[in-house]
Amino acid sequence: MKVLIVGSGGREHAIATAVAKSKRVDKIYCAPGNAGIASLAECVNIGAMEFDKLVAFAKENAIDFTIIGMDDPLVGGVVDAFEAEGLKVFGPRKNAAILEGSKAFSKDLMKKYNIPTAAYENFDDPQKAIEYLKTAKMPIVLKADGLALGKGVLICNTLEEALAGVKEIMEDKKFGTAGNTMVVEEFMTGREVSVLSFTDGKSIQIMSSAQDHKRAKDGDEGLNTGGMGTFSPSPFYTKEVDAFCKAHIYQATVDAMAKEGRPFTGVIFFGLMITEDGPKVLEYNARFGDPEAQVVLPRLKNDIIDVMEACVDGTLDSIQLEFEDRANVCVILASDGYPLAYEKGLPISGLENFDGKDDYFCFHAGTKFDENGKIVTNGGRVLGITATGEDLKDARAKAYAATEWVQFANKYMRHDIGKAIDEA
Repeated sequence: MKVLIVGSGGREHAIATAVAKSKRVDKIYCAPGNAGIASLAECVNIGAMEFDKLVAFAKENAIDFTIIGMDDPLVGGVVDAFEAEGLKVFGPRKNAAILEGSKAFSKDLMKKYNIPTAAYENFDDPQKAIEYLKTAKMPIVLKADGLALGKGVLICNTLEEALAGVKEIMEDKKFGTAGNTMVVEEFMTGREVSVLSFTDGKSIQIMSSAQDHKRAKDGDEGLNTGGMGTFSPSPFYTKEVDAFCKAHIYQATVDAMAKEGRPFTGVIFFGLMITEDGPKVLEYNARFGDPEAQVVLPRLKNDIIDVMEACVDGTLDSIQLEFEDRANVCVILASDGYPLAYEKGLPISGLENFDGKDDYFCFHAGTKFDENGKIVTNGGRVLGITATGEDLKDARAKAYAATEWVQFANKYMRHDIGKAIDEA
């Protein structure tokens, strides 16, 4: 069969790597893809938001199955566009992708169906938000309602910071229209865990747990980013936590969406906080996390096409998900200055060092070919260096060793990815 993957980042490279292992797949296309994905798929120069062009390409090339990697096209309704033409596509429809597309929607859903989450209020008037904050307990969390590349969340320790945050999100529109509505949420403390799942709108299958590192600098300092590294599985995701989430969060979310007439097909990403009062939902995403996909998918033993098809066909309950009993750690090599200003177009050397090494992956996030066919940097997050080990400490040591195999002029990384492993 022929498969089309939509997206251009490290997540899509991890998806393409999993799809390439499927015995059922003869040909992979990726729109628009990147220089790393080009070794597995034919990259097509169509942007992820060009729905008409994507649909036309899928029809012209008799694509059997399309996988949507990114959040923007999902929230924008790309799945609806494919389905309208009778094409088979993996991902939630527009009315279900709102689970990620609007934080106000997802908070209201959790409240309505008693899914554990932090106390909150939604505001579309900055003045009312300010009045509320003057009476609120600090620290407090401000979230832009819409999509903001994982960066639209501010943790404010003082009232002054919170008032500045309202200005930033709602008045200055730092995150664009994402800040038209703002969620103000109580600050939760505990361990963060990311859990990915497959769902067909009725049943749900949980993938392996992971933990992301959002801040740009060591010691969780600096600005929020799209993610600077991950490890999987999380030692803090215990059997007790799993049992609680299965009883109160996972299936409850799928059922809630179905009851709202928004059946969700695809991947639901549960961002959880393990608090003293038990696990609570921080956020939902309507697709694989990035860089979570880079540590979870390499450990998936099932044929990913079988699983994704079962989601689309409504037969997921016939699948038993299996993961390798090993651990993965991913360290992101970014451009120095990310997430603000950074230089692009810098040559990357040493990529060949990953060839033929089973336990090592170099997932391309922000790369492209220059006019001479050489691979150069093309984004804030450039590469995701992932290693598999017998346990988390082994995987971490291998991942950091492998970060030295590849070089570019403004290479930057955190040196403490997986530090929490030592505390488990």
